[in-house]
Amino acid sequence: MKINKKIINARRNKILSEIQTHNEVWVNELSKQLNVSPLTIRRDLQFLEEDGFVERFYGGARFKENKNTDNNEIYEDNIIHSLAKCAANYIEDNDTIFINSSKTALYVIQYINSKNVTVITNNCKIFLLKSNPNVSIFATGGEFNPIKKSFTGEFALRNLNKVSATKCFLGCSGINSNGITTVVPQEVAINECMLERCIGDVFIIADSSKIGREYSFLSGSIKKINTLITNAPISEELINIQKRGVKVVQINT
Repeated sequence: MKINKKIINARRNKILSEIQTHNEVWVNELSKQLNVSPLTIRRDLQFLEEDGFVERFYGGARFKENKNTDNNEIYEDNIIHSLAKCAANYIEDNDTIFINSSKTALYVIQYINSKNVTVITNNCKIFLLKSNPNVSIFATGGEFNPIKKSFTGEFALRNLNKVSATKCFLGCSGINSNGITTVVPQEVAINECMLERCIGDVFIIADSSKIGREYSFLSGSIKKINTLITNAPISEELINIQKRGVKVVQINT
């Protein structure tokens, strides 16, 4: 009997959630928890490893934030920087922008040429970037998430709720015609707050691997999104996203 794809995706999303929460999971424990065979769990973990979000070890798997490998690191970095550079072209003088915990969204800062731009972000990796004289940066503060290296929680949300942005630049784990999703539950409230407090256009920056992907936690409705910047070729999923009123900007990489 053919297993429903939704059941498989739901199980894999549950595994991702467990890994994000506990950092490590074990095959035998997941097998009992999800009432499937250890072989099924190993296949799920292999799929998730190929997707780039986990790395396996003997008997289990752990969360993997950076999905680059030695063979594709340069290529993927080129994609990230190309997407970020394209996004920066939409920033104007005196803009105040939100940037979430996405690596690609963070790199937008390096390409800002407009003057007097203010960046508000929960991304802790902001402290590792080379400063841009055109940009003033404010970190939300909050509870530190060591896996995602971001600020989350009530403290971060309270600070975000005190400001508004003229534009919003978000990365995601996946995007489809319903909206953007993430594997990190703590990021949902942050992304939703940024979308709500943005009075201008919302830009989603997503490489081709994110298109059509759907993970456990919806962090933004497609109705909130104005523009998708991607390197993905035209596809049925991109057409469906366009039909929901989203402008799709495709770059060549």
